[in-house]
Amino acid sequence: MDDSAVSREFLSHIVDSDPALTVAGTARSGEEAVGAVRDMRPDVVLMDVIMPGMDGLAATRAIMAATPTPIVLVSGSFEAGEVEQTFCAMQAGALAALPKPVGVAHSDHERQARALTQTLRLMSEVRVVRRRGTAPAPEGRGPVTARSGPAPALPGAAAAPPHRGRRPDLVAIGASTGGPGALHEILQGLPRDFALPVLVVQHIAAGFVEGFAQWLTDATGLPVTVAAGGELPLPGHVYVAPDGRQMGVDRQGRIAVRDDPPEEGLRPSVSYLFRSLAEAPGVAAIAVLLSGMGKDGALELGLLKERGAVTVAQDRGSCVVFGMPGEAVARGAATHVLPPAGIAAYLSACCAGGAALAGRRG
Repeated sequence: MDDSAVSREFLSHIVDSDPALTVAGTARSGEEAVGAVRDMRPDVVLMDVIMPGMDGLAATRAIMAATPTPIVLVSGSFEAGEVEQTFCAMQAGALAALPKPVGVAHSDHERQARALTQTLRLMSEVRVVRRRGTAPAPEGRGPVTARSGPAPALPGAAAAPPHRGRRPDLVAIGASTGGPGALHEILQGLPRDFALPVLVVQHIAAGFVEGFAQWLTDATGLPVTVAAGGELPLPGHVYVAPDGRQMGVDRQGRIAVRDDPPEEGLRPSVSYLFRSLAEAPGVAAIAVLLSGMGKDGALELGLLKERGAVTVAQDRGSCVVFGMPGEAVARGAATHVLPPAGIAAYLSACCAGGAALAGRRG
């Protein structure tokens, strides 16, 4: 779906170049796309974000309410408004977002085209569920929910201090496909005076991380920034791993951002973050593994549990993809298995009154 005939032809050419993919049809508007998905029942939808009339966000909401189908978004720019719409669409049910590939004459065309077709193949295998009740925000903007304090406690979310009675120093969260929506809900459920820093590794296409951080800041009210490295994490602040770099903590508890090799093809890697916490002798962390394909972070979540940390995995029912948390659960690596609202409630209860790393290390 794209309102530009040139873009539709260009994207169709890329899709058809992969022998595993066939273009079932094209649409030039959101309204047309909703009808085409209903009639054609494709395995996956490739959708532009910004269009006149029904844009990609509105079309995502309509498709997920009527004919749930995996949706991959393509964005033509990294301007704030378009990035915000992209992540609102992901919150509404879209699975992934990629920059629109550059032209065939560009040296990076083949890599970007290959990333697009690979993403389409992977996302076509995801089973999505019907989404209802997402009210449109004023002036055509994405849904922004007012912060309402901590989420209500859920069964199984009883607070337990990490590291055998120590108060926690920080929260570490890893996520991939389906992670932005879950992370949004968790941060939304934390109190404004949340006492701990939060470190986040979210698998996301290059170029989107700055907009992702701004979207979370605007939507949750917490200060969310892209980690630079060397800083001592502050209470109530959220630090997101930057594009193409590994993020962890050093032995003094400062954020470390490095050019270490990818792990299982991933940089940033959840495994890298969790392992750095397990190896930092003075840091007591609560580690959370959210929705995502594969097994990134699952083994290291178990390592943290073995060393006395409280570990949390997102439950199957709330996951878009139960791969990463499912692997952790299968390994017995999770102290708690909870939906995002339960994770927010757990963190709020467990960390109430806790001294944050920055406060303790002064």
